Amino acid sequence: MKKEVLILGLVSFFTDMASAMITTTFPLFLVYVLKNGVDKLGIVIGIATFVSYFFRVLFGIISDKYAIRKPLAVSGYIISAVSKPLFYFAASWWHIAAFRSLDRFAKALRSAPKDALLSAYGKEKGKIFGLHKMLDVAGEMSGALIVFLMFYFYSASEVTFRNIFLLTAVPGVMAVVFSFFIKDVKVKKEYKFDIKKDISFIKKLIISNIMLLFVVSESFFIVKAKENIDYLYIPLFMVLLNFTQSIFSYPFGILIEKLKEKFYYLLAVFHIIAVMMLYYNFLIAAFIFEGLFLVGFFNFFRILISKNAYNTATVYGIFYFTVAVFGGIGGIITGYIWKNFGFEYAALFSVAGIILSLIIWRIYAKADN
Repeated sequence: MKKEVLILGLVSFFTDMASAMITTTFPLFLVYVLKNGVDKLGIVIGIATFVSYFFRVLFGIISDKYAIRKPLAVSGYIISAVSKPLFYFAASWWHIAAFRSLDRFAKALRSAPKDALLSAYGKEKGKIFGLHKMLDVAGEMSGALIVFLMFYFYSASEVTFRNIFLLTAVPGVMAVVFSFFIKDVKVKKEYKFDIKKDISFIKKLIISNIMLLFVVSESFFIVKAKENIDYLYIPLFMVLLNFTQSIFSYPFGILIEKLKEKFYYLLAVFHIIAVMMLYYNFLIAAFIFEGLFLVGFFNFFRILISKNAYNTATVYGIFYFTVAVFGGIGGIITGYIWKNFGFEYAALFSVAGIILSLIIWRIYAKADN
């Protein structure tokens, strides 16, 4: 189990190193270098999120129906490596939206097959997904550190931003090289695609993900932090966010195994605290709790699906699709509220909405039982 997970973890490490170099910089580049408002950032987040997760349903179904795992995953890593350096040529928010969407399409292509591979590597789901996510976010942390060093030595000029985009080619190539060593798995002979077997579970996933309509994206965290601190220190907050995810990923995987669906309540608490800390400019606490929410959220649902889904890749794809719809719409709404009414109303929308989503989820859970 460990060898297979480690190899796939290394692929994710380098891929997410490059991704973090983009994630840490593109909101600042769009708002402060290209001189666009946070409403445009919200649109970019919405479009890219939708592209990222919408296609995961399609590729999840293809992966299950035609028993394809590794080829889809490797193709996704190749497209991802090619797409990120294109940010170097961006001259408008439309370019940012297009390049970000291409990168997210690549993620859509590989995500469900990759999670299906991980699910097939062993029975200790919490440990497998916890270890993989730990390497994943360690890569993100490394990418944010690279951005910090670039800002430190070369200042946060437009040239530096563009050079960072170009440098993403290096970890991208490393990820592609390691991806060819991923161990493929065969779908069990007795398996036959049948979506009806997952209908009840899919309904529960959709209800659970209503919360994402009200989640404040980490891109908004970056822009809010910039209101109070210099460019130079922004990447360090992303390092903190990713470091938090890295050290809590494995223990959260084990905790999720014990708490099961009760862990969902913790997710709501983490994000509410994160938004409140951001509102009061307690930035360190805000990024720590956002890190706890992010790693907890994806570990929770990846483990839940691995344990309960029949059509594994398909359900992963549907899960990511619901993340796309709710997260994309939520990003656009948050950007609009912030731009037109101020961040305090965006924060209020988030906190009140998450509490409402908890109530809806609780009512559904009782009715389902």
